[in-house]
Amino acid sequence: MLAPRVVEVTALDGYKLLLTYETSEKRIFDVAPYIKGAWYGKLRDASYFKSARIAGGTVQWAGSQDLAPHELYDNSAPVA
Repeated sequence: MLAPRVVEVTALDGYKLLLTYETSEKRIFDVAPYIKGAWYGKLRDASYFKSARIAGGTVQWAGSQDLAPHELYDNSAPVA
């Protein structure tokens, strides 16, 4: 099963993303466990992290760091 497409992203404090899906569902994804090494480590910079944007139905940053759509969906928590 394909994950729904992300249509809006808001970077929150604590390296979390508020994701809005094409289904109107809202979910929170914690990026903190991914911020390791040279590639994803750049996300530690708060201003860089907050530059998250939508690209191809998922989330991407200026340096081309991205997360797979199914990973975002499967590892996020619904917003109550």
